[in-house]
Amino acid sequence: MTASAGPPGRSPAHCRLIMAIDYADAVLDAVTARQLSQRTPCRAWNLHMLLEHVAESLGTLHEGITVGQVAAHPARPTALPNSANSADSADSAAALVSAFRRRAAALLDASAQADSDVPVTIGGQLMPLDCLRTVGALEITVHAWDVSRACGQRLTIPEEPASDLLAQALLLVPRLGRAPLFAAPTLAPPRSTSSDLLAAHLGRSAW
Repeated sequence: MTASAGPPGRSPAHCRLIMAIDYADAVLDAVTARQLSQRTPCRAWNLHMLLEHVAESLGTLHEGITVGQVAAHPARPTALPNSANSADSADSAAALVSAFRRRAAALLDASAQADSDVPVTIGGQLMPLDCLRTVGALEITVHAWDVSRACGQRLTIPEEPASDLLAQALLLVPRLGRAPLFAAPTLAPPRSTSSDLLAAHLGRSAW
């Protein structure tokens, strides 16, 4: 099934969210306490920080869908916390994974019930709800890819959502003027998968 051929009543953008969260959910199975201090492809962040950021992003997306507006205040962690190897870090890892899954379920439920014809206000600017859904799917997917790399799991994004999101990313994320949200595109090697090409377009290097 492609994102454009989703279940009746569900927009292609809502289906993108479903597939993004499915991929992220599979990636999170690899998260352990000892990995929380691991660096991620988001250069200044470790895994603990990245998981917190993704959970916050899910909350922001839920706010946009349910309230109809989001303040323009992206969260950007600035310092790496200390290495996490204690029993407390095990609790923290479980809590971070649980927070993602709880917020992801709430987001999907809100998205399924939302009226796609009602726009969302982002920092004072109107955005179609399906655009917010697609941006959310892109954010969730690429950060799940980052988590997978940090865990040493290296789980590629499945071809179907990767190909679809690559087409969306080429429209939504320009090659210039993208800082500070994304680094400059990297060069993907020949015969790259759609997962590789999407990661490269969003400034990641897997090689």
